Amino acid sequence: MGKYHELAKEIVKNVGGKENILGLVHCITRLRFTLKDESIAKDEVLKAMEGVVTVMKSGGQYQVVIGNHVPEVYEDVMELIDLKEESAPAAEQKSGKLLDRAIDVVSGIFQPILGIMAACGMLKGLNTLFVALGLYSAECGGYLIINAAGDALFTFLPLFLGYTAAKKFGLKPMLGLAIGGAMCYPGIQAGTLSAGLEPLYSLLEGTMFASPVYIDFFGIPVISVDYTGTVIPVILAVWFASKCEKFFNKFIPDLVKFFFVPMLTLLVTLPVSVLFLGPIATFGSTLISEFTLAIRGFSPLLAGGIVGFTWQILVIFGMHWGFIPVYINNVMTLGYDNVMMPFFACTFATSAVVLAIFFKTKDKKLKEMAIPNFISGIFGVTEPAIYGILLPLKKPFIISCIAGGIGGAFYGQFNFRKFILGGMGIFELPNMMNPDGTMGNIIVAFAGIAISMAVGFVLTMIFYKDKTQEASGLASGGADDEVKKMALETKAKGEKLVVASPLKGGLVELKDVKDEAFSSGALGKGVAVMPKEGVLYAPADGTISAFFPTGHAIGLTTDTGLELLMHVGMDTVQLDGKGFKPLAATGDTVKKGQKLLEFDMELIQEAGYSLVTPVLVTNSDDFAEVVSVRAEKVEPGDLLLSVM
Repeated sequence: MGKYHELAKEIVKNVGGKENILGLVHCITRLRFTLKDESIAKDEVLKAMEGVVTVMKSGGQYQVVIGNHVPEVYEDVMELIDLKEESAPAAEQKSGKLLDRAIDVVSGIFQPILGIMAACGMLKGLNTLFVALGLYSAECGGYLIINAAGDALFTFLPLFLGYTAAKKFGLKPMLGLAIGGAMCYPGIQAGTLSAGLEPLYSLLEGTMFASPVYIDFFGIPVISVDYTGTVIPVILAVWFASKCEKFFNKFIPDLVKFFFVPMLTLLVTLPVSVLFLGPIATFGSTLISEFTLAIRGFSPLLAGGIVGFTWQILVIFGMHWGFIPVYINNVMTLGYDNVMMPFFACTFATSAVVLAIFFKTKDKKLKEMAIPNFISGIFGVTEPAIYGILLPLKKPFIISCIAGGIGGAFYGQFNFRKFILGGMGIFELPNMMNPDGTMGNIIVAFAGIAISMAVGFVLTMIFYKDKTQEASGLASGGADDEVKKMALETKAKGEKLVVASPLKGGLVELKDVKDEAFSSGALGKGVAVMPKEGVLYAPADGTISAFFPTGHAIGLTTDTGLELLMHVGMDTVQLDGKGFKPLAATGDTVKKGQKLLEFDMELIQEAGYSLVTPVLVTNSDDFAEVVSVRAEKVEPGDLLLSVM
């Protein structure tokens, strides 16, 4: 139950109940409902509610204006309304940096299974520990059943990812589940599950991509790939299926859509996936492993550093599987592996970073996630920590890669080896003892663990700054305690703060803006600008607290404690990012005069939207007065607002 559960419950009740809600999205300040019947919503009751600024109706949406903490209210409302899976998904993030969009997709696919992923990792670790302690044997039925519970998700990962990826890409979730199940179907796992069968022939002989072919698809060779436990192939397959479904929906008559669209989608998607998408992902993994072998021949220290630094990046994209054949082959032929083993440092670097976040963060949800993810990481399962904590927070992920790289370089230089297959995390250590009984290699193992954890923990404690808006993708409900303290100190001293104009254009008094949420001053005091050119600049030094995915609205917390909102145009969220080109992102530190956004004025106006842009001090209640400059027009950098 979230912080705003009671408010969410009252909002749902007064918009007509969950049965009156067809869809819900949110922008930077508003819940935007699509209602079956707007007339039964109680406008005046909602406007009078504490926590609601006002209610508006525009563009076929019933808008409940909340303010800066709208993402948190949205989460609590979504828990109550139980929208059907078939409901239209929220608009995908189409603007912003490519890396941010990739992280958004990956995190969105993995976040729904983080809890069960952590649980399965802990089960496997505890099961191995109890065997090592002699509580029971690895041959007993109890061990096998507990291991089945732990292995289930990781073995059949494509089923789980097929479901969550379908929700992310707007495909019917049951169809995504069917695709994941098909990719785990024993009959197409020819390379691993058809042991003893002779291949029909091989493709690409003499190259690093040499592949046996056990089956064909009406004469077209199917390259042998084991998809169980993989990540990228099923995500690519579901993405492709989402495009196929949209295509077939346009042409199939409504009368037979119910079964013909999924049938045709499956019929096209699975062959394309096993013939093309899966092998492409596998070949990418092969390139990675071959590159690493070549680097190791040049410098063991450099090779170990590269493996350690890039391992978690490879895990994100499922390309770490490219190392597995090298690892198995080395152990079976040489009696040890020293190529892949530098990744061992990453397990403990990740765990140390998560532990440091636990000590530094004040976010309760993040603290709750940190301990089980730390334990899971020590047991060798780092995916929950990567997808649930490190990736959304970004900087800790980079720190974990650096710490893993340093530990990996140490392992590479000292020829760290593993002699027996199996084990995870700390339970791999027995397999790293030298066959002759000497302790040299196991000492290297413990030294590398200590180095990786120390580097990861110390760097996180130094460089990670807790931001509740970053925790698991949640947005902040306002300035943090330090910023509020700065604002109150400024107020007490009677100092004047200034805000420069972010735009070139003519001034419009806030009361003349044709939007009650802005004109009433409910969202903050300020002024509006009618732009004369499509560029928005930073009005002060500070940090971007929110850059809405559609690009039309930016929140900026200045170094002097002001919280600013710049909203380009009226109701322009409806453009879904068209005409907007963000040049920065949430969390970026910016300087006054830095370009933050480019927007196509002609496109916006032709679409029927006003360009008038409010510039508000949303924490104006913390100050004595907010005064706008007396001028007809301003240039970027000119004085716009004075705050006492």
